[in-house]
Amino acid sequence: MSESRRGFLFGICAYGLWGAFPLYFPLLKPSGPVEILAHRIVWSALVMVVLVVALRRRAALLALARDRRTALLLLVAAATITANWGTYIYGVTSGRVVETSLGYFINPLVTVLMGVLILGERLRPAQWSALAIGFIAVAVLTWDYGRPPWVALVLAFSFGTYGLAKKTAGVGAIESLAFETAVIAPFALVFLAWLGTSGGAHFASEGVGHVLLLISSGVVTAIPLLLFGGAATRMSMTSLGLLQYLAPVLQFGLGITVLGEHMPTGRWVGFGLVWLALSVFTWDAVRDRRRQALAVLAMPPEPAAAAATPSG
Repeated sequence: MSESRRGFLFGICAYGLWGAFPLYFPLLKPSGPVEILAHRIVWSALVMVVLVVALRRRAALLALARDRRTALLLLVAAATITANWGTYIYGVTSGRVVETSLGYFINPLVTVLMGVLILGERLRPAQWSALAIGFIAVAVLTWDYGRPPWVALVLAFSFGTYGLAKKTAGVGAIESLAFETAVIAPFALVFLAWLGTSGGAHFASEGVGHVLLLISSGVVTAIPLLLFGGAATRMSMTSLGLLQYLAPVLQFGLGITVLGEHMPTGRWVGFGLVWLALSVFTWDAVRDRRRQALAVLAMPPEPAAAAATPSG
């Protein structure tokens, strides 16, 4: 099997698992969203510690912890991924799976918008068109829901901020997530301890199966991440970018079929506009990547290094 094909399979598995999350988190009831979030953080931190030791990333983890700028960026990442995880868990355990899928559909558009507002990036006309269609879609969905789609917007902006912080930090996925979960794990532990003493915890009161499901949240978090890392090193960014839509497509499909969420006409119109915006955005990204590749091929070859370097 070629490396690119192996990377494609890793990517399918990663996004497929993320897409199946709406079936997993409701299994953790009667634990509430905050309790589930706290357990996910704690068990993810333990899994990441094991991975850091097993993969010999301790030196890299210590190095990024000593770098003040990197540590601050990862603190931002830790805060935003906590908000993202908590909002997503709330969404899928409260019957808003379709709205959570919307958050990850519009995430690429939000990322582009943040690039303009924060990094001062300039957009091509097609990208502006995609953003305009996206704004119209959110307006239509706000009218349909009778409120702004807060779950989707929080997911999109929190994940966009998370991605921006991680990109700016420029560190490996394993050590960065290990740092992020280690930072927020003490707060999660304090909350779980308080919940236990106040009699509101469900960890040990629902049987062994519930205990194992809560513990498994750490593994469920780590496995797609490792698969994604394997895909990212073997696939082109264009292919990986197209593959990212698999997760929200699966979430949307599960929401309207298995979970039976209602989709009135106005909501279909709003989602249709979102998909149109993504089609324009993706078409433009593929076209621009192809144009850049052709420009590189058209460049004259550079003189050989040996001819440019005097021999001694």
